[in-house]
Amino acid sequence: MRPGQNSLVSAVVLAAGKSTRMGEPKQLLPWNGRPLLEHTLANLRNIKLNEIVVVLGSGADAIRKRVDLDDIKVVENKNYEQGMGNSLGVGVSALAEATDGVLLVLADQPFVRSETYEQLIDRYRQSDAQIVIPTYRGFRGNPVLLDRSVFPEVMALNGDVGCRAIFGDHSDGITKVAVDDIGILLDIDTKDDFAKLRRYRGGVGEIDHQFDAVDLSNRTLPENDRSSHAKKNLVLVGSEPVVVALARLARILRFRVTLVDPLLRASDLPEAHEVLNSLDLSHIPEGPNCYVVIASRGRFDEEAIEQAFEADVGYVALVANRKRADEVRRHLEEKGHAPKKLARLRSPAGLEIGANTAEEIALSILAEIVYVSRKVGEDRLR
Repeated sequence: MRPGQNSLVSAVVLAAGKSTRMGEPKQLLPWNGRPLLEHTLANLRNIKLNEIVVVLGSGADAIRKRVDLDDIKVVENKNYEQGMGNSLGVGVSALAEATDGVLLVLADQPFVRSETYEQLIDRYRQSDAQIVIPTYRGFRGNPVLLDRSVFPEVMALNGDVGCRAIFGDHSDGITKVAVDDIGILLDIDTKDDFAKLRRYRGGVGEIDHQFDAVDLSNRTLPENDRSSHAKKNLVLVGSEPVVVALARLARILRFRVTLVDPLLRASDLPEAHEVLNSLDLSHIPEGPNCYVVIASRGRFDEEAIEQAFEADVGYVALVANRKRADEVRRHLEEKGHAPKKLARLRSPAGLEIGANTAEEIALSILAEIVYVSRKVGEDRLR
């Protein structure tokens, strides 16, 4: 049933995590004189919501003391150590019975603009969507808005999984909204993330300006390096350590390297011949001399794979564990991709050499690419 203009939308803010990679509570990191969580809540308070629910867990007492939660419904996930799935269930279960839709907001994304939240709500009210997802220049981000029809599935989640786990069952119910807000991609997982963002203390406006001033469209190549169709082309989606290792090794093997990531600049990875900050593979060289490796930690997997299929490249690989790879295949199959096409997707990526480190995984992937490039029969791989 269509939500309608009077649908009641609430927000659940997930602030229960242990911040293991950060080493201290991310929710309380100081930003312009206030804890990070307060900035996230301030942007939500600027819009009309039925209610705001904050899920606490690790460091709950300290957060209650230092963050203004007077007008907020606060619930605590006693099992926060089990992962995000539990916190999602606790938060959604605490919503008022009349709630029609919910924004699932990450506490460490203080740069999402109030206007972006409103865009998602407006699209939800004007559509039949069960799931509304924002995108920035083709890259999927957060928050996600869910219709109450999927609440039972969210409340049944367990372990360290997000609501993405239910996306595969609702391919037809997903609506994507393009927003002009880089904040949907900016989260803070490590001290390095925080240090980078602190350079732009004036706020997200300065962050936008900085990225736009550099090369968010692409880095233009010299005319003498435009023979991409005659070269072996390696397209890397994401910025994970294995991507960095792949770029370095690929240069040694004389591949032409294109990096696709929303936030990296050309200077961040000089081994790349080209850096694209939009997820648009329509201009990459087609055919057997192009090899695409996706290592986005789940952020842009499906979109990048579909675009690689469309380009009909010689090799498409996903760096992910088997469980995640099976989930992606199932999602793509439900969207209508033929089994023959899905069989081309290699995941786990690379030849089996017992690889563990990013460099070893990169070596196994490049070994597989070289093997494929020599036109060895598919049935002899592995």
